[in-house]
Amino acid sequence: MEYNNDFKYDLLVGQHAENFLGQLLAGKKIEVKLDKLAHRTGRVFVEFESRGKPSGLATTQADYWCYILEGVGAVIVNTERMKKVARQALKKYGEKRGGDSNTSRGVLVEIGRLLK
Repeated sequence: MEYNNDFKYDLLVGQHAENFLGQLLAGKKIEVKLDKLAHRTGRVFVEFESRGKPSGLATTQADYWCYILEGVGAVIVNTERMKKVARQALKKYGEKRGGDSNTSRGVLVEIGRLLK
């Protein structure tokens, strides 16, 4: 795309992007997570069990997962991609404890892996 220093042009480009996102997510289920440490660690916690029962990624019915990265922004990932990346992280790094009082089991996934 060519550089253009015109607000009206930039506004049209931004509106086009907003419409694209709206169409992509229209009618979809989105699991939204807030991660307060990801901006420092570079990884998000992906839960698959809580208090001895399947939860999170293991039971989600969402089409997409959205991680709100405090102080940075957001990452939206197709759920199938999230599952694939989480399985790879589990093999590579093993599971971690997290959540309220460390009662959840999950994996730490590098943010960069969600963007590929």
